[in-house]
Amino acid sequence: MKALNLLGFDFGASSGRAMLGTLRDGKLTLEEIHRFSNDPVSLCGRFVWDVPRLFYEMKQALLKVSRAGIELDAIGIDTWGVDYGMLDKDGHLLGLPVHYRDERTSGMREKVREIIPDAELFARTGTAYNTFNTIYQLYAMKCEGDPVLDQAKDMLFMPDLLAYMLTGEKGTEYTIASTSELLNPYTRDWDTELMERLGLPTGLLGEVKLPGTVRGKLLPEIATECGVGQVPVIAVGEHDTASAALAVPARGNEYAFLSSGTWSLLGAEIPQPLCAEDVMRANYTNEGCVDGSIRLLKNIMGLWIIQECKREWDRRSDAVDFAELVEMAMGAPAFKAIIDVDDPCFMAPGDMPHRIQGYCELTGQPVPQGRGEISRVVYESLALKYRWAVERLEGMLNRPVKVLHIVGGGSKNGLLNKFTAEAIKRPVVAGPGEGTVIGNLLMQAKALGAIGDIPELRGVVEASFPTRTFVPETDGAAWDAAYARYLKLFDK
Repeated sequence: MKALNLLGFDFGASSGRAMLGTLRDGKLTLEEIHRFSNDPVSLCGRFVWDVPRLFYEMKQALLKVSRAGIELDAIGIDTWGVDYGMLDKDGHLLGLPVHYRDERTSGMREKVREIIPDAELFARTGTAYNTFNTIYQLYAMKCEGDPVLDQAKDMLFMPDLLAYMLTGEKGTEYTIASTSELLNPYTRDWDTELMERLGLPTGLLGEVKLPGTVRGKLLPEIATECGVGQVPVIAVGEHDTASAALAVPARGNEYAFLSSGTWSLLGAEIPQPLCAEDVMRANYTNEGCVDGSIRLLKNIMGLWIIQECKREWDRRSDAVDFAELVEMAMGAPAFKAIIDVDDPCFMAPGDMPHRIQGYCELTGQPVPQGRGEISRVVYESLALKYRWAVERLEGMLNRPVKVLHIVGGGSKNGLLNKFTAEAIKRPVVAGPGEGTVIGNLLMQAKALGAIGDIPELRGVVEASFPTRTFVPETDGAAWDAAYARYLKLFDK
């Protein structure tokens, strides 16, 4: 079979990129074609996504492909979950999609709970509570009397919206829909009765389809403008975590995965959803995999905290890169303080170093000073939260987790990987660092018939990208003591 040229658009919460993947003789190579910032905007009292800018950047990537003389075989798009845009009856976008960190969902859980108790909602959707889930965003629109809710004919999640802009074809992909807290995890279809009880319009939601379907081809005007053909746009694992989990180079079922980036998503793949009360109490969620199975996982705040610390430090004085922060952390004292990285106080943008210090003071701990101490507190606290999550996961699965595979940008952080191996007392296999876009690209190849099944796809990952293994190097006594402190402080 000839080599395939595949273009993966990978949108994160702060940046995006277009990656060219070339699949030849069972190996995938990557080339970054275009990278750009994704800068949300505070506009007229709302925190929104600058979708016109993102669409512009997509076309810039296509222009670069054309200028390089590359003939594309397919395009795929993945993004973060839960957010969406609304279209009117003529297919026009009704305003800019609101960012999941916007404050409009404040208090919505309590309002929804008055109609549908938490236990029932979890039993019906299997989705862990997050203040920003789609269900609460829609209910906030209803409570505000937002006219867009009445004017809209279609609701498209972010990757579906971007695909629509490229092709003119509407669609709803399963893995992104599974982040909404509106989907029945057993039927893989919308829980319309649930929505009706909340007074939410059900006609906005499209038919849910599994990844691997062709969404459409580039609109003629875009193909002409960008100098490329009418390339097919394929619905991949459009939720970035689904694509990242697909790129885990693992076999069997005795592993867990961690997609490490702005968010940390730690979990395992299972054939059927687990919607029991203990799963709900631990705030684990059931999200869709590309083959229709389930990712049982915990959503953890992740590297967002250190990213926000760096942003504040860069604003105050000379900028340093993340590698320098790691060096500073290595020289700082161990276990000076511990934070619960998922505390709501760390959710919003702002002066994160000051918040960490205030949190430590409030919880009766020594207050870290300087970049090194604060960075070490964050990295150690993340590793301890990963241990907590792995232990809860083992209890839910009733089987051991013998190794943790880390993919994504965080897999390149050797200090955090080392801390994680020590904390969880298991080997950590780090890589590939480009997990999300690799899963995106290889799902395109599978849709085109170049890859037969998921094990074969993961074999391509294993053959194409190196990994690094971290093993515990101490008896773990210091980490055990720190974990006992963590449980006493936060596991109430």
